[in-house]
Amino acid sequence: MLHNSAFESAYRNDGRAALLNARFAHAGAIEVIKAAYAEIGNVAMVSSFGADSVVLLRLVAQVNRHAPVLFVDTEMLFAETLEYQARVASLLGLTNVQVIKAKDAELHDPSGTLHKSDPNACCSLRKTEPLQEALSSFDGWITGRKRHQSGTRARLNMFEAEDNSPRIKVNPLALWSAQDTQRFMQDTQLPRHPLVAKGYPSIGCAPCTTPVKEGEDP
Repeated sequence: MLHNSAFESAYRNDGRAALLNARFAHAGAIEVIKAAYAEIGNVAMVSSFGADSVVLLRLVAQVNRHAPVLFVDTEMLFAETLEYQARVASLLGLTNVQVIKAKDAELHDPSGTLHKSDPNACCSLRKTEPLQEALSSFDGWITGRKRHQSGTRARLNMFEAEDNSPRIKVNPLALWSAQDTQRFMQDTQLPRHPLVAKGYPSIGCAPCTTPVKEGEDP
C-alpha cells in the first residue's frame, strides 16, 4: 500500500505522462526523444544491445550522443554481445555508455549456477536489481518497447508513469511495427547483432537464450 506522499507522487506522475502523451500524440520517434530530454529532466536510455537495439541507439545518438546509456552486463552475456556493444557505441559516437553490474553476484551466486535452479532469482540478482539501482538517480528512462511485441504491450503509450516510482518511462518506438524496424535497418545500413543471423530473434544471457529452429514459433 502506498503512503500518502508516494500516492501523491504517483498521481502527479500519471498526470505528467498523460499530458506528454496528449502533446506528442502525433510525434515521431525523434520528437519524442527530444521531448524526453526537454520535459522530464535527467533521462537515461537503457539498452541491451540486443537484436534490434541499434535502431533506438541510432535515434538517441542523433539527438544527443553524450546522453547516458545504461547497459546491464549480467556477466553471463554472449561474447558477441559485448563485442557488439563496443562496436555500436564506437560507430554511433556514444560517449556515455555506463556498464552496470551486480555488486553482490559472487556472494549470492558463487558458482554461477543460480540460473539453473532459480532463473527468476538469477535475473533479479544480475539484471533487475542493478538496473533499478542505476536508475534511482534519473527522472526517466528511454526504452525500445513496442506495441507489436506482446499482447500486454498492445496499448503501450509513448510516455508512461513507472509503477511505484517517480520516474517516467519513454517509449519512442511504441507505434513502430516489425516492418518499420526492418526498413530503418536497411535504409541506414546499421549492423545487426551477429547472433541474429544464427537464428536468435532475441538475445539475452547465454545460458537462457537459444536459437529458433526452422519451423518453430519465435
